[in-house]
Amino acid sequence: MSWIESLLMGLLQGLTEYLPISSSGHLAIASSLFGIEGEQNLAFTVIVHVATVLSTIVILWKEIVWILRDLFTRQSWKSYSGLNEGTRYAINIIISMIPVGIVGLFFKDSIEDIFGSGTTVVGCCLLVTAALLTFSYYAKPRQKEQISGLHAFVIGIAQAVAVLPGLSRSGSTIATGLLLGNKKERLAQFSFLMVIPPILGEALLDMKDLVESAGASAAGTETGTGVLVIGFLAAFLSGCAACKWMISIVRKGKLIWFGVYCAVAGLMTLLFL
Repeated sequence: MSWIESLLMGLLQGLTEYLPISSSGHLAIASSLFGIEGEQNLAFTVIVHVATVLSTIVILWKEIVWILRDLFTRQSWKSYSGLNEGTRYAINIIISMIPVGIVGLFFKDSIEDIFGSGTTVVGCCLLVTAALLTFSYYAKPRQKEQISGLHAFVIGIAQAVAVLPGLSRSGSTIATGLLLGNKKERLAQFSFLMVIPPILGEALLDMKDLVESAGASAAGTETGTGVLVIGFLAAFLSGCAACKWMISIVRKGKLIWFGVYCAVAGLMTLLFL
């Protein structure tokens, strides 16, 4: 992998992790175009996933501090209603992690064996993402003030399904939340915070595969430290910009244009790749 390819793919990862157009799908397409595969691709994937997690923490640090502060504030743990807002928020994030945790630990390899990660799957899933974003844009349910535990679990199921390349994680979770009637102002923030543990978990699983297949040091040497640093910085900086931009876009309700983009990208992928 050259430094230019690393720069482009890092920018692509950072932008597409938060924009509802599927980072995994776009990385698969870029890897296919650049001819990057095997240990190089796996090592790079681990690095850019960590970079996007850090960008989320940087942009949403106030919300993270608020949650942690409420968690360590004295309160009644005897009932859910006795907990403060930040603690209930943290519990909802944990609830949302259950489906993707189950899929990641027990079914990830089976899903990859069944569906694969080729561009045909990516193209089809991009079309599904387009349909989901379009449907959520035109559906107008009554908006609820708070995200409930049940809704957090359903949004978590949407995140678990989005392990398929081309099915956007942020697009699936935000669109599902909108269809359930949750407020746009809260959804983007919740969607980005709830993906921090799964992305880190995915990076750890990829690291495990990397070590088992070739050894972490060998993969790092093959790819090059400088190339990985460039990819990390590109993913981190573009991730910060995309995270902040996406929160503003969700509040304004302009997801339909991403649906159009996913439809065009899906068709182009199926036709030409």
